[in-house]
Amino acid sequence: MKDHLVETLVGAAVIVIAVMFLGFAYGQTEQTSSEGYTLTAKIQSAAGISVGTDVRIAGIKVGTVTGTRLDPITYRAIIEFTVEEGIELPEDSSMRVAIEGILGGNFISLSPGGDYDNLLSDGGEIAHAQGSIDIVGLIQRFAFGGADSSD
Repeated sequence: MKDHLVETLVGAAVIVIAVMFLGFAYGQTEQTSSEGYTLTAKIQSAAGISVGTDVRIAGIKVGTVTGTRLDPITYRAIIEFTVEEGIELPEDSSMRVAIEGILGGNFISLSPGGDYDNLLSDGGEIAHAQGSIDIVGLIQRFAFGGADSSD
């Protein structure tokens, strides 16, 4: 009977700690309002990008990825994301998939252009976009001589 009581208390403690951890994690996530406008971009590879991925300008979160799909004609990834109301991006802005750190996740990095006479509007497309870079593939090519070196 004493063993069952100890097991029950340990189980209850694990559940309490798990609930506290989930509450802490939820409290630490940045909540952005759903207000804003939607933009799209077509990239070669959307590896590491999913719904909910941050969209940032100068490291500051200004939006969220709302969808990803494949263009059946060009086989490029179409990324759909929102940008907060009040942040106006010129049509010559660019987008790239950036890595947060060596072990971190990916995020969308926006670089505003300079043509403030022509701004992107809701439903607009960023023409200058770069997808994610295959770091593992680059390391393998470097380490194992992926380039053809026949003399």
